[in-house]
Amino acid sequence: MGFVSFAGRVLFASVFLLSAYQEFTEFGTDGGPAAKNLEPKFNSFTKNISVHLGVVVPHVELKHVIAATIGLKGLGGLLFILSSSFGAYLLALYLAFITPVVYDFYNYDMEKAEFVQIFMKFTQNLALFGALLFFLGMKNSVPKRQAKKKAPKSKTT
Repeated sequence: MGFVSFAGRVLFASVFLLSAYQEFTEFGTDGGPAAKNLEPKFNSFTKNISVHLGVVVPHVELKHVIAATIGLKGLGGLLFILSSSFGAYLLALYLAFITPVVYDFYNYDMEKAEFVQIFMKFTQNLALFGALLFFLGMKNSVPKRQAKKKAPKSKTT
């Protein structure tokens, strides 16, 4: 069962690790294509936050956001493979922040084809988030193995 669990963690983390590697190789000086694709969605998200909550969102360089997501996905993925709860928390943090920004289905009409595609990707990320919560729940509910104490041998005479 240990190998199956390890293989599952490797396959799960590969989604994040391959994405982080691709973004890292394309990063450049401005954050690469990831920053260019994120910019309009990030601006729309911060505008919605400002309008609906009345909170001014401070300016953030998108290349720093992309660098942080690369770090969260890379480190979180590696630690998750090693069955670390901290790695799962990092991946969950990444998904919690990036999913509503990137997959902004709420900005589209339900009749448009884009809505369906974006909503599907949004729900896929929700499923990944749920899998991480399941992992954390199982990790915290299974008692740690304790070394068995050997009973002292009785002396025979």
